[in-house]
Amino acid sequence: MLFSNKPASRLSQSFSTITIGLLSPEEILDRSFGEILKPETINYRSYKPEKDGLFCEKIFGPTKDWECHCGKYKRIRYRGIVCDRCGVEVTRKSVRRDRIGHITLAVPVIHIWYLRSIPSKISYLLGYTTKQLEQIVYFEKFVILNPGASGREYGELLEEEEFLKLEGEFGIDAISDDDRDEDKYFHAEMGGKAVLCLLRDLDIVGKINELLDIVKSKSSVQKTEVALKRLRILKKFDPRIEKKIYNKPEWMILSVLPVIPPELRPLVPLDGGRFAASDLNDLYRRVIIRNNRLKQLMEIKAPDVILRNEKRMLQESVDALIDNSRMKSAVRSGTRRPLKSLSDSLKGKSGRFRQNLLGKRVDYSGRSVIVVGPELKLHECGIPKEMAMELFKPHVIYHLIKAGYTRTPRSAKMLVEQKAPEVYKVLENAVKDHPVLLNR
Repeated sequence: MLFSNKPASRLSQSFSTITIGLLSPEEILDRSFGEILKPETINYRSYKPEKDGLFCEKIFGPTKDWECHCGKYKRIRYRGIVCDRCGVEVTRKSVRRDRIGHITLAVPVIHIWYLRSIPSKISYLLGYTTKQLEQIVYFEKFVILNPGASGREYGELLEEEEFLKLEGEFGIDAISDDDRDEDKYFHAEMGGKAVLCLLRDLDIVGKINELLDIVKSKSSVQKTEVALKRLRILKKFDPRIEKKIYNKPEWMILSVLPVIPPELRPLVPLDGGRFAASDLNDLYRRVIIRNNRLKQLMEIKAPDVILRNEKRMLQESVDALIDNSRMKSAVRSGTRRPLKSLSDSLKGKSGRFRQNLLGKRVDYSGRSVIVVGPELKLHECGIPKEMAMELFKPHVIYHLIKAGYTRTPRSAKMLVEQKAPEVYKVLENAVKDHPVLLNR
């Protein structure tokens, strides 16, 4: 299968709101450049990425500018051509920072953020406690999806002994053909598949009306509080409300797992032929190994006990990849250090947002003693020249080139470091009417 470069959609320059929503499996597949099938990263003889592995050039793009994997096409004149031998597109290696891949999971898996967050979003939607939900997800209890003629309730939790008894009496193999055709047989599931079915069958509008009746009836304070909390979550999925982004509850269950670009989880060569790898590669590798093993066991129709254990292990490996810190026992490296998951690399002072964009140690923020400025208006603030120079350095460099003081960003940087007089002239234009966020 050949992959060609997908056209990047240009974002509008003017917008009024930013909305974050759930990503559907179809959208993940649409954005993905290919499926990762193998847990390997690179070939340790040739030092080239393994095909269909976590660093595959066919999926993520070439490791060298304008050169395919096999070397048949080299140089910029072959730009955009997909090699018929290795399937790699001839383009810039910078695409390896943008392109995502995907892993097709053998069974649906719960996203840990919506299971173990406080409050648990899925718990509020379905009306279970977090403990009950975890019993379903981690294959401890069954949940009834179709009571059939058993006389039990839809959504009721069952121990394994009860399930086997009811399955034997009212299951698909124990009833007549007519009842089977009309879906009147008893059916219960556990794991991510069970929660997916519960969320898919959830009547959002009916549940909202039911909870509104509880609030209006002015029953006990505790019941009213719980109903209001559940309403707050359910209204996010209300199909009657017009929204730019439409979310479905079942999208909180993963059937396709996105794989971030390889440049964001690099493999760095060290002296002596060794490599330093990002923890994310180990976590992705665990998911792929367990997913492939589960697929093989399902193909050979292994016993339920073995399949159940493998499904639970797959769920735990995806949990560790997304948020290792929320695991009851975190996945650790050989040196007993907890591996850094996707959430760990985003949150906190040293995470992607605060360290690289909004933190105290970067060029987009600064701190200073507040002093009075009688000449300033209410909507204005003054900052020291040295701080302004550091904060607005990218803007100053842009204005220096635009005004013709220099031609390249490198020479503009040198002018800034030398504190040339023209730099301060340009700084005045750069900071004029520029919005800033004050936090005091």
